[in-house]
Formats: sequence, C-alpha cells, structure tokens
Amino acid sequence: MYLLPNPQSIQYLNQNFLIAYKGKIIIDTNCSNAIYHYATILKKDLLENLGFALSITKGDAENGGIYLSENPSLQQEEYTLDITSERITIQGGNDSAILYGIQTLRQIISQEGAVLPCVIIRDYPEIKNRGYYFDVTRGRIPTLDYLKAFADKLSYYKINQLQLYVEHSYLFKGLSEVWRDDTPLTAEEILELDAYCSNINIELVPSLSSFGHLCKLLSTKTYSHLCELPNSEQAIFSYKDRMDHHTIDVTNQESLSLIKSLIEEYLPLFRSKHFNICADETFDLGKGRSKHLADSIGLNAMYVEYVKELCLFLIEKGKRPMFWGDIVCGFPEAFKQLPKETICLNWGYASNQSEETTKTFHEVGATQYVCPGVGGWNQFINILESSYENISRMCSYAHKYQAIGVLNTDWGDFGHINHPEFSTTGMIYGAAFSWNRDILPFKEINKQISYLEYGDHSESFVDLVAKISTKSNFEWYHIVCYMEMGVRGNQIKEMGELFSDLDLSIAKKVNEELQVGLLKLYEVMKHMDIRRRALVKPYLVFAEGMKLFNSIGATISNLLYDIPNDEAKNPMKLAVDLEYWFYSYKDIWRQVSKESELFRLQNIVIWYADFLRDLKN
Repeated sequence: MYLLPNPQSIQYLNQNFLIAYKGKIIIDTNCSNAIYHYATILKKDLLENLGFALSITKGDAENGGIYLSENPSLQQEEYTLDITSERITIQGGNDSAILYGIQTLRQIISQEGAVLPCVIIRDYPEIKNRGYYFDVTRGRIPTLDYLKAFADKLSYYKINQLQLYVEHSYLFKGLSEVWRDDTPLTAEEILELDAYCSNINIELVPSLSSFGHLCKLLSTKTYSHLCELPNSEQAIFSYKDRMDHHTIDVTNQESLSLIKSLIEEYLPLFRSKHFNICADETFDLGKGRSKHLADSIGLNAMYVEYVKELCLFLIEKGKRPMFWGDIVCGFPEAFKQLPKETICLNWGYASNQSEETTKTFHEVGATQYVCPGVGGWNQFINILESSYENISRMCSYAHKYQAIGVLNTDWGDFGHINHPEFSTTGMIYGAAFSWNRDILPFKEINKQISYLEYGDHSESFVDLVAKISTKSNFEWYHIVCYMEMGVRGNQIKEMGELFSDLDLSIAKKVNEELQVGLLKLYEVMKHMDIRRRALVKPYLVFAEGMKLFNSIGATISNLLYDIPNDEAKNPMKLAVDLEYWFYSYKDIWRQVSKESELFRLQNIVIWYADFLRDLKN
C-alpha cells in the first residue's frame, strides 16, 4: 500500500476493517462546521470507489463507522488515523489536520476498496507552508473548472498554498489596452476560486508582477513611458524579448503609483494574509531611464528601496509581503533593510542545485521559502528526472536550514507549450518531500505515483514518461528562437548559428526511441484505472510533436546548411503533418485552458509550415 506524502509513522495490525454500506461518517459534536464539508469529500470518494456512500451524522463514535474528531492534545496540523477491526477514527489537532487524515484514508480506500488493513498512523508536516506556483500569464490561462480540479489534487496530496502568477492576465479596470487580445481571469473567477480553495484548506496567495516582467503593460502606448528602456511600444512581440526585458522605471513616481493601484485593486479578492510582489529578474534596471540614479546610489540601493516601499505598503494593508530572491541573493545583507515581516522566495532550478544560497539567506536571518521547479517550461513534456533531483535537493535544504515553506514552481516561459497535467508528478515530489524529510528514491516514488495517481497496476507509467521527456532533439527554446530570428529578418546563415547548440545527427535514433516509448504508452493503458486513461492522450500527442519537430530540425539542417542527416524528410509532408498535429494540440489545450495566447503558438506552427513549403520550392 502506497501513501504520499509518506506518513511520519505507520504501524500495521494483523486485522481488517470492513466498510459496510450501512456504516456512517460520524462528526464529533465539538467539531467546527468545516468538518462537514470534509466529510462530504470522503462521502463522494466512497461512492466513486466503492459504488456506495455512507450517510453523514453527528454524535459519538460507533462500531462500523468512520469517526471524525478534534484532539487538543495533538499539535496543529497533526493527525492520527486508526483503522481497527471495530471502526475508523480520525483525530486532528485542528480542522486542517482532520482533512489530512481524510485524504490519507481516501488513498487507502483507492487501493484497498471496502476491506481495509488495520493501521495506526501518526502524521504531521515537517514544513508548515507547502505551496504550488502556477504561471497563468505567459501563454496559458487555465479555465476556472480546471483550476478547481487542480486545487482538489493539491489538497489530496496535502499542499496548503497555491499562487497564480499574474503579469497581465487579470481583467484590471482601465487596462483594456493590456488584456484586449487575451482572455484574462476576472474578479468573479478569482473570488470563486479563493472560496473553493479555502474550503479544502488551501490558501490562495495573490502574486502580481510589480518590477520586472511587465511586458504587456509596458508595451502599451499608455504606459510605455514607464519602461526602463525607451520605445518598448514599438517592438514586435518576441518570447525572448518578453523574458529578457520590461523592467519598470523606478525613478518615475508614476510607476510606483500605478503598481500600488494595481495591488489595491487585486488584493481584496483574496482572503490570504500574504502577497507576492515578485520583483525578480530586473535585468534592465539602471540601463535606461534610471541610469542617472544607478550611477548615483548604485543598482543594489535602487532595487532595495523600491522593494522596501512596496513591502511597507502591503504591511500597512495587513498583508505579509513575499518577493523572489534572485536579485538580492547577490547582496544578501541588504535583506536586513527590508521589513522583518518580508518573506524571501529563494528559487533555483538546476538538477544539481547548490545549497549555498539557502545557507546564505539563513545566515543573514532571512525568512525564506525554498522554491524548486517541476521542469516543464520550454519542454513538450516535463523533464522528470531533472525536476526530481532539483525538488529533492531543495526540499532537503528547506529542512536543513529551517525554511518556513516550500513553493514548487511551474513556469510558462515561451508560451507554456507543455500541458498542465504533465506537472502533476513534480507537484507530488514537492508535496512528499516538504511534508516528510525522508527522500524516496526516484524509481520508487515513480512507482508509487504511477499506482496512486494514475491507477497503473504495472507501476511503470511515470518511469516511461520520464524516459520520453528527454527525447526532444530540436528543443522548444531553439524552435522559438529560430522562428523569431526569421521574423526579424535575420539571414539564413545567421539563423543557422543556433543549430550549433544542437546535436541533430542523432535525430533518427532519438525518434526511433520515441516511437518505442509511444507504443509503450499505448500498452500501459490496459494496466490503468479506466477513469485515468484519458490522461494518456496528451502524452501521446505531445510525444508525437517532439518527434515531428526533431524531424523538422533535421530537415532544415540538411537542406539549408548541408549537414547530412538520415532523419531529413520531405518538407512538404512535414508541413502537412505539422498542421494536423497542431489541430490535435489545440483540442487538448481547449479542454483545460482559455484561448489566452494559443494564437501565438499557432503563429509559430504556421511559420514553420510555410517555411518548410518554401524549402520544398
């Protein structure tokens, strides 16, 4: 039997308990009203897994029932789950702890059915704040239904915070120039999601870009004068440009007023006590309109003063500020200049990520979350082994240096090409290793996720995906950059320099391996819970996309740059195959996301299809 996160202690008894259809879910009379909602989650789960549900009532424990109660002798968020031959008893130190016990019971029922092994579980989280950070700005804006379903999944694995990364993807008043070509989240959607998350013990934390990464805002005719670099409104859209530029001019008082007004509009939609101002990757600071101030007081002072002003503003509003720590990590003593309430979000995404930054922030007294990543950005399918190495290391640093939280990140660089479902495995890595400091080996946790999350009795699904994810030869980053060089009018020879980073000579071998992986994906479906099989199709479609672009890269390198390649194909046929593939891609996108920036991905596909036809001619 697998349980994720792994409980702190579990003792098996040589007995069984039968969940009979006549049993009841009994809520202790001293429990709060929240426990009734948690009981309904359990009731619905019983119906889905057993074909019958138990009625819910209040009162004392009864034999044959599931008894939910609060136990003041337990710590906050600590729970016990006792399955004896007479009854199931879940006790928690607070409401959220009772929910954690219910989620563990649901995992047991999903595997064992109505006849459960008797166990005594004592469990609690070792890190209090266990969050997930979801980019809903740079390409993909999920539907409200998808966000709710994802929140359910987070709760199932005992994640208790969710942040949605917003630059421009909220329908701000008076900013129609920013969202006019988009399908932004609305106030009503945020309010509904906030209430939904609250009901399953998830704090929906507002996150708003306020310093760097303000591409759409600072590219408008109305607000381009607030951009650090002049003429931002004249630039042709570029994914790379969006990542590298668009820092706000801190010397213009209008900048601070605008950002504060956006925060004031956005903040009331959330019941959270936190607010993330981001403030990361301010690459252009001091290089344009603020250069005179940078020359006078220095970049570091400029950065800290602006962040400090926003932090104090939020504290006055009764909120605890958060910000990304990538800039201040270069001068960590400056953290002492920020209000003591400030939380530093210490991110790092390398598979061999060092502990030095976490250690440094700890030594200067910074209050920090460590922030690993699920490895999905610029990938068709998330690179799982790399994300496992990153997440396991960063979580171990969080435990070692007493970080107060772990925030596992899911970015959408270059259009959010990957499907959100592909981040589930990385999310579970973070949930498991932030709750319990014991790090399960890569192969072992993949087996457990395959069985528990995907209902795969062969326990091979996640490991298979991990192998497939590494087979992108012509990678998305290079696919986009090559296209953008073409759009900018670069010469073919200049564009060819991009291929020097790639080894396309192995494209045929890689595609053969991908084809084997695709067949195994089809084969593994027979071992999966029938309710989970629909999750396989996105993997099939995206793996086909990897194969297709590997062939496209090989063909371009062969026909344009005279590099022999046995994977080079007829460019006309590739163009047609690409268009048919994207038809399937769009269908999958629309099942979970609004239109958002799907049109930008379509522009890339059309450019390549036309480019291939020109090659033929």
